Amino acid sequence: MTGPITGSGSPAACKSTRDIESERILAGIGLVLLATACFATLDTATKLSTAGVPILMGVWFRYAFQAAATTAVLLPRHGMALLRTGHPKYQMLRGALLLTSSTLAFFSLRYMPMAEFTSIVLIAPLVITLLAALTLKEQVSPLRWVLVAGGFLGTLVILRPGGEALSWAVLLPIGLVLTNAWFQVLTSKLARTENPLTMHFYTGWVGTLLASVALPFVWTALPGWQWWALLCLMGFMGTVGHFILILAYQRAPASTLTPYLYAQIAFAMLGGWLMFSQVPDRLSLIGISMIAVCGAAGAWLTVRERRVPIEPAES
Repeated sequence: MTGPITGSGSPAACKSTRDIESERILAGIGLVLLATACFATLDTATKLSTAGVPILMGVWFRYAFQAAATTAVLLPRHGMALLRTGHPKYQMLRGALLLTSSTLAFFSLRYMPMAEFTSIVLIAPLVITLLAALTLKEQVSPLRWVLVAGGFLGTLVILRPGGEALSWAVLLPIGLVLTNAWFQVLTSKLARTENPLTMHFYTGWVGTLLASVALPFVWTALPGWQWWALLCLMGFMGTVGHFILILAYQRAPASTLTPYLYAQIAFAMLGGWLMFSQVPDRLSLIGISMIAVCGAAGAWLTVRERRVPIEPAES
C-alpha cells in the first residue's frame, strides 16, 4: 500500500503551505496588536513626561535608551555582522523619519488630549495602505479596502472634525501621519531583505545622533527619580514596540496588517482613562466599536483567504 502523495504539487503539500502561511500571518497580526499596546503605553508616559521634562530632552533620552540597550544586548552576540546592511541610505532615512514622527508626537501630546491625538494619528493606516499598493505593489482586495475605510470612518466619528474646532495643534499629528506612513512603508520594504536586528540598531543610533544636536540647549536637572523612571519606561516601550513591529512585517504584508493598527486607539483610550480620567463619550465609543468590528472582520478575512484554494497570480 502506498502512502499519501506529498509532492510539491500535491493537495497535501498545498494545504500544508497554506496552513504555514496562515500561521505566519496570524502571528504577524498578534505582533502588531502587541506593538500597538507598547506604543499606547509610550504615548501615555510621554504625555506624563511633558509636565516636567523638556520635550527635546525626552526625545533624546527615548532614542539614547534604545541605542544603548540594543548595542549592549546585540553587539556582543553578533559582532560587526550587526552593522552590515545593503541599504545604508535607507537605514538613515528610516531613522530620520522615525525621529521626526517621535518629535511631532511629543509636541502633539503636550498640547492635545490622548483621544484626539490618537484618532488623528490613526488616519495613517489608510495612507500606509495606499503607499503599500503604489510603491510596494502589494495587492489589496476590495473587501480589505472597505475594512480600512471602515476603520477610518470610526476614527472620524471619534474625532468629529465637523464639530468643535480644533486648535492649531492639529497640524502636528497631521505631519506625524505623513512621516510615519513613509516610515512604515520603508520598514516593510527593508524587512524583506534586511536583518531586523540591524534595522533596530540603526534606528536607535540615527535618532540619538540627530537628537544630540539640540541636547546642549535643552538639558536640565530633573526634580526627582520618578521622572527618570518615566523616561526609562518611554525608552523601553519605544524600543520593544518598534522591534515587534519589524517582526510583524516579516510575517505579513503591510496591507494585511493595516486594519489592526487601529487597535492602538483602544489602548490609548484605556491609558487616558487610567492616567488622566478621560472617559470616552457615546460617539467615541461608537467609533471604537467600528474600529473593533473592522479589525475582527479583517482577522476572519485573513483566515478565510488562506483556506480557499490559491490561484496562480497573473504575470
